[in-house]
Amino acid sequence: MNSAKVEETVRQAFSDYLKENKLRRTPERYAILEAIYSIEDSFSIEDLLMQMEQGKKFRVSRATVYNTLTLLTNANLVIHHQFGAISKYEKCFKKEIGYTVCTQCGRVTAMNNVLIEENIKANIKKFHLTHYSLYVYGLCSKCHRTVKRRRQKAK
Repeated sequence: MNSAKVEETVRQAFSDYLKENKLRRTPERYAILEAIYSIEDSFSIEDLLMQMEQGKKFRVSRATVYNTLTLLTNANLVIHHQFGAISKYEKCFKKEIGYTVCTQCGRVTAMNNVLIEENIKANIKKFHLTHYSLYVYGLCSKCHRTVKRRRQKAK
C-alpha cells in the first residue's frame, strides 16, 4: 500500500473511531495524526511538538497532543512504548513492531520482523494474528564490550 493510500485509510479509520465514540473531529486532531504519520521512527512528545511547530499548520497545546495520542492509541493507530524511563510512541497501522532494548544505556533498535511473524504464525494455531509488539532486553554491543572489559580488569 503506498503512503497516500495509507494516510487516507488511517484518516478514515480515525474518523470512524471518533464518530463511533461521539467525539469531535477537529482540525487539530487530524493535524496531529498527519504529523505522526510523517515521522518514520518512534517519537517522543517533544519530537512530535517540534514536528508540529515545523509544519506550523496548527499551534496545539501539549494537553491536546497528549489527549489526541490517547485517542489514537485507543483507535489502534499509535502504539505507546515504555523503555524504562523513556516514553516513546509510534504509528502502528498494519505494522508489526519488534525492538531490542539495551538494559545498560537504554538504546532502542528496531528489528526485522519477517522471521518473527512467520514463527508466530507457524507456532500459534487457531489464532488470527492482527498485530504484535515484541521487546527483547539485553546489552547492546558497546555496553557488552564495556562490561566484558570491566570483568577482565577485575580478574
